[in-house]
Amino acid sequence: MTPDILLALILFGFASSITPGPNNIMLLASGANFGLARTVPHMLGISLGHALMVALIGLGLLHLFEALPWLRPTLMAACAAYLLFLAWKIANAAPPGAAATDARPFTFLQAAAFQWVNPKAWYMAIYAQTNFAPDTADWTGALIVPAVFALVNLPSVAVWAAAGTQLRRWLQAPGRLRAFNVTMALLLVASLYPMLTG
Repeated sequence: MTPDILLALILFGFASSITPGPNNIMLLASGANFGLARTVPHMLGISLGHALMVALIGLGLLHLFEALPWLRPTLMAACAAYLLFLAWKIANAAPPGAAATDARPFTFLQAAAFQWVNPKAWYMAIYAQTNFAPDTADWTGALIVPAVFALVNLPSVAVWAAAGTQLRRWLQAPGRLRAFNVTMALLLVASLYPMLTG
């Protein structure tokens, strides 16, 4: 990989990781509702789970979509359904410390698994592998892209969780927290627009 292509990959990884999308909206909500320390497994699950996804796409998953054209729309429908479910959960989240609540932040494994139903994660992974992966005959070329993504992604998503944490004190009022959670849910639903119109 030439230095110019590496720089372009880093810039793409940063731009696509720091901009709003399902992961960052959920991290903002998690930071606000649960604090930064309890959101760390969620952040790590996003970064490492997405890196694994990018690696598997580079190692041959793209060929599966070419062989089974019905798989992509089926996957996108499942993504949309799950994001709508998560939006409903966020909109109806109980305030921190509320009695008899089962609300808790995503675990590492839940966040890693979420990448597979996140349309933005799919776009990022496919675009990066098809445009930046070195054209080599062996499998090592497909692993450079996820390695760069992992290094760029974690600090980017941490910004969103930290921003949510900063909002935490202001959101102590139940009415504000409710409005915030409903807004986050609506933004999560809005993040489906590019997938449904693309």
